[in-house]
Amino acid sequence: MEEIITSDMIGALCPAREHDGHKGTFGTALIIAGSRLMPGAQTLAAGTALRSGVGMVRVFAPSGSLDSTRANYPCALFSEWEETETSTIRLLSFYMRKAGACLIGPGIDESDKRSLAVLEYVIGNAPLLVIDAGAINLLASNIGRLMPLLKERAKGTTVITPHPGEFARLKGTGNGSGFAKETGCIVVLKGHRTTVSSPDGRCCVNDGDNDGMAKGGSGDVLAGLITGLLAQGMDPFDAAVSGVFLHSVCGRILRDRMGTRAMLPQDMPSVIGDAFRKAGWEK
Repeated sequence: MEEIITSDMIGALCPAREHDGHKGTFGTALIIAGSRLMPGAQTLAAGTALRSGVGMVRVFAPSGSLDSTRANYPCALFSEWEETETSTIRLLSFYMRKAGACLIGPGIDESDKRSLAVLEYVIGNAPLLVIDAGAINLLASNIGRLMPLLKERAKGTTVITPHPGEFARLKGTGNGSGFAKETGCIVVLKGHRTTVSSPDGRCCVNDGDNDGMAKGGSGDVLAGLITGLLAQGMDPFDAAVSGVFLHSVCGRILRDRMGTRAMLPQDMPSVIGDAFRKAGWEK
């Protein structure tokens, strides 16, 4: 049975925040995103993760993709991929040990052989994982190689965030609930009524139509937000539900200020604080 996501539901899920905490207290998010031709996805995901309240965000990406994120979010940490798959994975393994949650996929180059190797590694090793965008396509085109690894992960530790086209490539037919039960993933099936499905059968729906969010980059913002919440220690299903709702609130704020035609995904990180206040997460 589907349950509508409400502000009262989200208000009760707010992660604890210690007033005497430090950057290590609030977690580290590892963002694997972006490529030379799609650096903006990386910037949106990393910037939103930073705005989520996480203590540190490290961006791990190919050289030539980092300039935009460095310029817009100099408080992030940055590391470039190495030349080979083996050396890239060796470096990634070092940063993975320091991360509470990992996002892979926004804007990655699916034709780069290193991307598949990196995806395989994070599926096998990330403590909490968000799979989005290009990483979903890589998963769909390498089902035999990657799906067994995905199913071996602890149930409920992976959040996958497809739009309907990506979900069709991944699953063919069916719904998010069925895929969640089959794989052990939490499935955020994006659309005008986004659903969040858990392997245990729970299903929440965000009833928040807003055609202003139907623009490239909106999903990158959502993926970064969910990852930031996960890195702060939220339960993965709660983080997914909260991320979907808060993302929708950001969209409504911008719609009211700018209109659906003019609002842009890059405007969303700047109003996350307003969304937190509306959800009761900030005074």
